[in-house]
Amino acid sequence: MRAAFDDVSGNRSRRQLVPIIIAPAEFMNHRSKRQTGISGTSGDDNLRSLVQSFNNWRRAAERTEREYGVPVPILMATIYAESGFNPYARPPRTKLFGFIPWTRPSSAYGYSQALDGTWSRYQGETGHWGARRTNFADAIDFVGWYHAQSHVQNGIALTDSYSLYLAYYFGHDGYSQGAWRSNADIQRAAQRVSGMTTLYRTQLRSCDR
Repeated sequence: MRAAFDDVSGNRSRRQLVPIIIAPAEFMNHRSKRQTGISGTSGDDNLRSLVQSFNNWRRAAERTEREYGVPVPILMATIYAESGFNPYARPPRTKLFGFIPWTRPSSAYGYSQALDGTWSRYQGETGHWGARRTNFADAIDFVGWYHAQSHVQNGIALTDSYSLYLAYYFGHDGYSQGAWRSNADIQRAAQRVSGMTTLYRTQLRSCDR
């Protein structure tokens, strides 16, 4: 998702929902009601399978947690909500005359759905000039960096997945202005991120047994 905030002051700008391609069973009903038309795997051990198959993902997430203090489940839930772990996710193209594929509503791209301008700011402030939005380690580092900025600028606790997602969606200025208060859809999305965080926390604990 993206709201109408510019690339510099906010993380989003006029982005539509990117379909989810990986979702635990508890969220399959919600996805089918939205009629995304995207197939995906299901099952309560979904994240567990991911981190077991891609141990470098977990190492990258844990490295980001050490760097910014944002818990791994929140980082993973954010990426789940943004792209469904699709490294090449983009907003759907608009249609000219209702059927001709046209421009995309924003420059959101990759795992984190970061916009061009926000990604450039991240590269400049962190010195990660070679970072790519299609690289999981780079994308999850971006998410940790952005959430840490929300902690500093908006006073959001690094464990508050609900509020962190609202700030991620609306941008720091939009969050502080309360833009989210009148948007029930985004509040529900943030609630789902909070639920995913709890589920992922449980799943990651089971991975360590």
